[in-house]
This record gives sequence, structure tokens and C-alpha cells, in this order.
Amino acid sequence: MSDVVYTSAIEIVRIKGPHRHAWLPAHEGPVEFGVHGAIQEHYGVEPEREITTTLDYVIASTGG
Repeated sequence: MSDVVYTSAIEIVRIKGPHRHAWLPAHEGPVEFGVHGAIQEHYGVEPEREITTTLDYVIASTGG
């Protein structure tokens, strides 16, 4: 097995309900995560505003 090349240091803080802030390496300020559209309907939540989901970021990252 090879040596570890990279360990990501990420901090995630829950704000309220599904709304979270994540501090990511090489990104200034927090990234917001929440719910919108079909995801909020599925989980039966009514956020104060619609915010990009973690699922959206995972899907976008696979194309990058």
C-alpha cells in the first residue's frame, strides 16, 4: 500500500435544518449546502430559501 498523498481538512457546521456551511480547502469563506425542489419535497422540509444540495455538488464534481 502506498503512502497517503492527501488528507482533506473540511469543517461542516449545521446552521438550521438541512442548511449547513462547509469550509473547504482553497475556497475563501463557507460553501452553503441545503435543499431545493424535489429534494425538499422528498424530505418534507420547507427551508427559508432554496440552496444547492450536497448531491448537486457530488454530481458536478464527477464531471470535473
